[in-house]
Amino acid sequence: MGGFPTEESAKAARDAARVAARRGEFVNRSGLTVTEYPDQWLAGHALEVKPKTHEDYRALIATYVAPRIGSMRLQAVRPWTLSGLYRTLLAEGNRKGGPLSPRTVRYVHAVLRKAFHDAVVADQLIPSNPAERAKRPRSSSSVQIDEVWDAAELATFLREVETHRLFPYFRLAAFTGARRGELLHLRWNDVDLDGDEPSIQIRGSASIVRGHRVEGTTKSGRTRRVTLDARTVEVLRSHRERQGKEREVAAGSWHEGDHVFRLEIGRPLAATYPGEVMREAVRAFNAKNAAHPLPTMRLHDLRHIHATLLLRAGVPVHVVAARLGHADPAITLRVYAHVLRDQASEVAQVFASVVDSEHVANPRVSKSVSQNRGVRPTPGQAGGRDLR
Repeated sequence: MGGFPTEESAKAARDAARVAARRGEFVNRSGLTVTEYPDQWLAGHALEVKPKTHEDYRALIATYVAPRIGSMRLQAVRPWTLSGLYRTLLAEGNRKGGPLSPRTVRYVHAVLRKAFHDAVVADQLIPSNPAERAKRPRSSSSVQIDEVWDAAELATFLREVETHRLFPYFRLAAFTGARRGELLHLRWNDVDLDGDEPSIQIRGSASIVRGHRVEGTTKSGRTRRVTLDARTVEVLRSHRERQGKEREVAAGSWHEGDHVFRLEIGRPLAATYPGEVMREAVRAFNAKNAAHPLPTMRLHDLRHIHATLLLRAGVPVHVVAARLGHADPAITLRVYAHVLRDQASEVAQVFASVVDSEHVANPRVSKSVSQNRGVRPTPGQAGGRDLR
């Protein structure tokens, strides 16, 4: 019988296999498990993604997927298998046994969807992708960003770190919206402080993968130019001078290279160091100003602050998108939809103030227009328009 309960079910399976074979959909039986296939998939996927992304995929599968459904055969996974996994993660998926954030669960789903897609299309191990029909946490229309510092709070933080040797890093992060890794990758050769329009060229990004510093392209894979304000230019000039003095003091101990942000002996900054300095600075400020503390922010929030303040100032979305390095302004629209909604609520008043101010400034013109409203000039009349 070949494992089928009846002769009829065996014949049905045989006929289904023949139809699938004719369609090119037939797959051989495989004993690969949910843990074993991703290991192979990740090895091949390393050719297509950046090292940091590859490491994120690996850690996500090892942490959230393998302990729960890793022993299952890949071919036994169904949509409800993954739906159950997501429910479990939402309820008790974090490292302490508490709820895992919906955003992280959606990320798990995205990685599994990629893996199962390749299992269908590239490796022909399964006939369809179970992740496509799995129930996962709903995604909101915009990425949720917690309330970030306003201009006054940002200025307060920058004053707090003004005497720290990393002040130029924080100034550049806040005033360009560059990502942490992009600034760690920045070279002096990419900094133009003396041109008619001072700017930096962001060409790549640095990250830490399994304890090793790795440099590669930007997130979008594109180089972008970001203009600088006069005060930031002064800050960077002073930073370059101080770095030159540090090179002289270090002498033979100096680590050669052209990175803009380095330790006193020339080594490139560790990726985690700026974030640690920022957290400590905020803690120190709050200890002295308990009545008016600064809300806790991540280093990456300086990028969100930059974008938010620009959008609230009325800078066009496509201009902000170019500064941030978004491949498509639609990304900016989605991420900062809440800011644009705030602006939209003020549009009616802006329009009214423009028109009403004109009415007040030119009452005779307004009166003349209102008196002639509805009188349509014919061709040949003064002010008429002959369309013949």
